[in-house]
Amino acid sequence: APASVITAPGAAALHEGVREACERLLQLLLLHLQKLVHGRASPSLAECPARPVPFLEALRPHVRELCQDTLRLERKRCLWQHQLLALLAVHSAPHGAAEALFYLLALARTPEELALAPQLHAGLRAVLPDPLPAAVAAAVAQIHAGRLPEAQLAQLLRNLALLL
Repeated sequence: APASVITAPGAAALHEGVREACERLLQLLLLHLQKLVHGRASPSLAECPARPVPFLEALRPHVRELCQDTLRLERKRCLWQHQLLALLAVHSAPHGAAEALFYLLALARTPEELALAPQLHAGLRAVLPDPLPAAVAAAVAQIHAGRLPEAQLAQLLRNLALLL
């Protein structure tokens, strides 16, 4: 639940039990997705095509929204979303990895939010060829197509300068 949710005084124990059960379910879901994404016959992800994972396939068009929600930095939720974003990026590589990095770079407004992009990049580099050039190419394509509002373009350029 988001930090803004307030529980009733008498129901705290019940809510805590529900919260713990939900946390466990999310951990199991992420573990299962990790096995599906990384459990391929070939030792290299680049050599073996990914098996479709319907849940991740359904999330593909929502990378921007997932990045926006991850950047809210809400406690454990941020960690789970970051893991999910990494699994989605690997599953839909190479374009998914570049897209996720691009959105984190373009949408981050604070140093804490911006720190998520290098964290994702480090995790992706462990299993994929470096996705950073593709993310920069995606940013340049967005700029040339005029798809970025001026404020978001300025934020992207500030973030890239901070990282350099």
